[in-house]
Amino acid sequence: QVRLVESGGGLVQSGGSLRLSCTASTDYYTINDMGWYRQAPGKQRELVATITSGGSTNYADSVKGRFTISRDNAKNTVYLQMNSLKPEYTAVYYCYAHLYRSYWGQGTQVTVSS
Repeated sequence: QVRLVESGGGLVQSGGSLRLSCTASTDYYTINDMGWYRQAPGKQRELVATITSGGSTNYADSVKGRFTISRDNAKNTVYLQMNSLKPEYTAVYYCYAHLYRSYWGQGTQVTVSS
């Protein structure tokens, strides 16, 4: 069983920055894949970025060059540094972890005002 707790969302102006954090509570030492997805109102949940325990990353084209995902395996924590934010990035951001199956956090709201 894996429990994910997110933090760091909020309201920011266009062009600003936010940093999301997500810590996984688990009896296992290291989780395989972790990452972030987002869901805007009226839209489907979509990939933002993922990172493996070995540090390999994958980004959605829309955030490449603006977002950076990183993790601390010892803490089972994943981070998402979001820079140059745009209003279209407004969404609920969900932490994701995969350990034999997928787990999701409760979501954290990110609102970017124009």
